[in-house]
Amino acid sequence: MTIFQVEKTTKNIEEKLGDLYWDILKKVNDEITDKDVVVPIDSLLTRICERNDIDREKIKLHLVDKDEVNAFALPDYHMVVYTGLIDDCENEAELCGIIAHELAHLEKGHIMQKLVKEIGLAVLISMTSGNGNPEIIKQAVKVLTSSAYDRKLETEADLTGAEYLINAGIDPEAFAAFMFRMSEQEKGLPDQLYWVSTHPGSEERTQAILDYIEDREVKVEMILDSTQWNTLKEKSFERLTDFIS
Repeated sequence: MTIFQVEKTTKNIEEKLGDLYWDILKKVNDEITDKDVVVPIDSLLTRICERNDIDREKIKLHLVDKDEVNAFALPDYHMVVYTGLIDDCENEAELCGIIAHELAHLEKGHIMQKLVKEIGLAVLISMTSGNGNPEIIKQAVKVLTSSAYDRKLETEADLTGAEYLINAGIDPEAFAAFMFRMSEQEKGLPDQLYWVSTHPGSEERTQAILDYIEDREVKVEMILDSTQWNTLKEKSFERLTDFIS
């Protein structure tokens, strides 16, 4: 196989895996269509993409009604954000930090790197050919939703995400603040903090982000007004309380 053929094969596999993974997840989760939730999150993602020359149209954003503090990327530019994460963020910049981090994973090709390393290309090919073992497919989904990237990929996503924020006029210190808060919560980790468990070493990563952005000037430009942000938080909290009850 030539390099071109390998890249084409990998791209075809990635597209099929993205659809396969999301089909599995949406069967057991409630995807949100409420415009008061969808529109603000889309606005945050769009700003980050536009200011970093990233094609917004290729990203398939999914908002899921779940109490876990989590967001993750799937193959073929699927990005999943849980309402539990929205509820946990104290401001739009913190939420943008997580979105930028997951976007960096997508742009840097980390998702397929992780899958090939942990599952193997042959297994991934069998999954997309219709011959995959259902249990192996479920395990493959868990690899992306509830297991950690290696430290090198996490660092690259953190620093690339911070750069995205700076370019987008979003305060990157808010992302560091979120990471620090998560590092404090790591010490008594509740089950709902999935983003922390899948992105370990939060305290060290916080310092790395602060070191990276030191002396960088950011002209902050708010994306959402206070009404939009408060409505987003209220709607997310309402959905969470309904979900829990």
